[in-house]
Amino acid sequence: MPVRVVKSAVADVAHTLTDARARTLALIADLTDEQLIGPRIPIVNPLLWEIGHLAWFQEHWVLRRVGGGQPLLKDADSLYDSARVAHDDRWTLPLPSRIDTLRYMEQVLERILDRLAHIQLNEEEIYFHHLATFHEDMHGEAFTYTRQTLGYPPPPLGTPDAGECSVAHESGGPCPGDVEIPGGIYMLGGTPDLPFVFDNEKWAHPVHVRPFRIARAPVTNADFAGFVDDGGYQRPELWSESGWAWRDRTNAKHPVYWQRGLGTGWLRRRYDHVAPIEAHLPVIHVNWYEAQAYCRWADRRLPTEAEWEMAASSEPTSGRQARPMQKRRFPWGNDLPAPGRAHLDTRTVGCIPVNLLAGGDSAFGCRQMIGNAWEWTADDFEPFPGFTIDPYKEYSAPWFGGTHKVLRGGAFATRSRLIRNSHRNFYTPDRRDVLAGFRTCSLE
Repeated sequence: MPVRVVKSAVADVAHTLTDARARTLALIADLTDEQLIGPRIPIVNPLLWEIGHLAWFQEHWVLRRVGGGQPLLKDADSLYDSARVAHDDRWTLPLPSRIDTLRYMEQVLERILDRLAHIQLNEEEIYFHHLATFHEDMHGEAFTYTRQTLGYPPPPLGTPDAGECSVAHESGGPCPGDVEIPGGIYMLGGTPDLPFVFDNEKWAHPVHVRPFRIARAPVTNADFAGFVDDGGYQRPELWSESGWAWRDRTNAKHPVYWQRGLGTGWLRRRYDHVAPIEAHLPVIHVNWYEAQAYCRWADRRLPTEAEWEMAASSEPTSGRQARPMQKRRFPWGNDLPAPGRAHLDTRTVGCIPVNLLAGGDSAFGCRQMIGNAWEWTADDFEPFPGFTIDPYKEYSAPWFGGTHKVLRGGAFATRSRLIRNSHRNFYTPDRRDVLAGFRTCSLE
């Protein structure tokens, strides 16, 4: 069967490609050549390698896989193919200079845009252009938290950290309480009507969810400080066996960027400066083990990913049963994200208080389920029933098997075109450099 031609898509594809590239360049433009290499640590890449990898990925899938072209850069595969180049080797490769890397990026994008001007896009081509765009968007978020990890200045995007914005300060506050979700049969996963779906979301399938209560908002810095101040990091009974082993191995005593201030207060390093923690911002840069230990301390639990997605997507009915076939694309409905609904696209370089953006509430009253901070769920990252691998084989399949946990919802640096209720993110449970927090469920 021939692939359907989509005549109206060229302008949209060109716009998203150029927008993603502009964001990438803005995220590294102020850094020195030394900062673009940085220290060799397991949780980051050298940024000079990473921006070259973005160009290679576009070239590999769009110009070579779809367009049948030849590599623009000699030895590009041996330099930038993340499936072939070991992580620790990326600092010692004979990488092109900053100028040459930027030129390579420019050449790849120019050829793609020129090609777009002379072809009719079909659904297969649109898929690979979207794949290249979303891949770059994900790395853009990684650049944001890499700058935090390495103590670089905040990225020159948006406005200063929302905790320092007077408007957010004045209107910020808690968002306490739970909402009741009636449970029922829920269709978990992505649906074919979405414009792009990663393979790990395929496809929506029925799951039975028992009634549950979930917090209206994520756990805040003030909430988490109570756990820390009550000796939460010194109490093995609050931790799983693997969690306590991680805590013992790392000697963790509090969230990674926290430090004691004068008296009993807590400070937090935000990029290259230190300031008091903002009580009503969601706690971020905590890993799955820390989230799980907090839940035990608070007599709560993490939601399963089915519970999380049901709370974000379903609608109540007069019979108090969630409609199994009624799924919202976003908590507020099917309209695309907007500033009054979700904190995305690095509008501020940091989180905002958990009580803001009531316009983004789910039908049940959960707030900020999209944007602000990723949220850990209880579940291992595993394939859905009937999983089939997509052409980008390294995206999901290598990470199944209980080594990674599922996160949902997106963060302040997540691009709005990427995220939706069914999107599945995944990290190992020890990662606390990423922009992740969590919300909790009642044990009842």
